[in-house]
Amino acid sequence: MTHPVASAEPAAGAPDTVKILIAGGFGVGKTTMVGSVSEIAPLRTEEPLTIAGLEVDDLKGIEEKRSTTVALDFGRITISADLVLYLFGTPGQQRFWFMWNDLAVGALGAVVLIDVRRPESSFAAIDFFERRCIPFVVAVNGFDGLHPYPTEEIRESLALPPHVPVLLCDARERESCRDVLIALIDRLIDDADEVGLHPSPTR
Repeated sequence: MTHPVASAEPAAGAPDTVKILIAGGFGVGKTTMVGSVSEIAPLRTEEPLTIAGLEVDDLKGIEEKRSTTVALDFGRITISADLVLYLFGTPGQQRFWFMWNDLAVGALGAVVLIDVRRPESSFAAIDFFERRCIPFVVAVNGFDGLHPYPTEEIRESLALPPHVPVLLCDARERESCRDVLIALIDRLIDDADEVGLHPSPTR
């Protein structure tokens, strides 16, 4: 398994940096997750939803949503003294999916956020990363702090293979989001060990 990586070697003593995508369907909590876990003020490209957008954006189950990401969200989190993650939240609406290919360049892994009220909204994200052989974990965002389904039931409904971690989280809680990112890093390490590779960090 290969992943796009930068050729430049990190400077001596500098932390490794890794590009991670936060993806999923429209309104699953991507912007919230990036904002909750980022140690810097997140860059957001949110715009108010308009009447014209109602004709193309499905608000079923998220009728209270008032804004949407039109380009990307960006944040940063230091996992340890020698590892920093750069987080790129993808836009959720289908009309902005053309941007995903550009955002995926240099990404070593991804978090696919799932809303159990609308699991079908994240099928496209799962397919996107599977087709590109980009490792990912699935994080089930518990809106209102509720998780009505166990992870194995969610795995079965999404037809996920056993090696893809499925985690319960709350996109509003920093520690919960950090645990999801650590699980993704663990998967990247495991995948690298299996094939005898250790991907270089992006810069």
